Amino acid sequence: MTPETVSSPRKRGSMWAALLLALLLQGCSVSRVAYNNADVVLRWQAGYYFDVEGEQSDQLDRGLAAVLAWHRGEALPQYARLANEMAARLQRGIKRPDLEWSYDALREQIRQTLVAAAGESAGLLDRLSPEQIEHFEGRLAEANRKFAKEEVQGTVEQLHKRRMKRNLERLEEWFGSLDDAQEERVRQYGARAPLTGALRERDRKRRQAEFLAMLRARDAKRRLAPFLESWDSDRESAYAQAMHLTRDEYMKLLLDLDRTLSTEQRAHAVARLRRFGELFDSLARAP
Repeated sequence: MTPETVSSPRKRGSMWAALLLALLLQGCSVSRVAYNNADVVLRWQAGYYFDVEGEQSDQLDRGLAAVLAWHRGEALPQYARLANEMAARLQRGIKRPDLEWSYDALREQIRQTLVAAAGESAGLLDRLSPEQIEHFEGRLAEANRKFAKEEVQGTVEQLHKRRMKRNLERLEEWFGSLDDAQEERVRQYGARAPLTGALRERDRKRRQAEFLAMLRARDAKRRLAPFLESWDSDRESAYAQAMHLTRDEYMKLLLDLDRTLSTEQRAHAVARLRRFGELFDSLARAP
């Protein structure tokens, strides 16, 4: 229920963080199966981006096992508490401080996961060959072309239409079908919030260039953790301002929607949050 405030993933460490969150934020039964097989999914993604082999594969497996053990033992219990607290706040009706709290809490969870992933991946990154780094650079170029097609290319009208579709789909996942007045409020958000695709594209390419330079210098052990920790705090001023405006408009949208939710819509969202809380707690307790 948050706007698209995350720029490009910071690869390696943040790839793990993003994938873990994506695996968890599906339907609960799907999430359980996906999370319990996260090592397979993450292993495949790492191979896709870095083409690891031999001893590197063994080191990757050890790193993945350590990150997943940390995530199950430390992150999932926090996710469960956050989901249950969010459900309680939504049940009584949300205020601006509730949205600020949830935004800050989610950012902190991402930060903690990135730091954990950095500690397990820096050594492997410093051992990548020039050929593997070139392979990785090619994969980034592919991802950038896809990003540009979805987020940058097209007329202003087309970009607004795509964003409207994404926002409606995301909100209706949480609240169920929106009525006409609620859909109109979502359209108003789209008209007020700035289009950030070009700014996000420039920021992701800048960060990618910094990351590639780190790999080529074999300096990940020293630089990776602070690089990942700054995932959303070192943006150029125009981008930072645009994202601040986007977040502000999205919070206003959520507050307006909260005032118009039917009993069924509110119950739908509260129940979904509680199911996630139960799922996170169950996964954290699993052997």
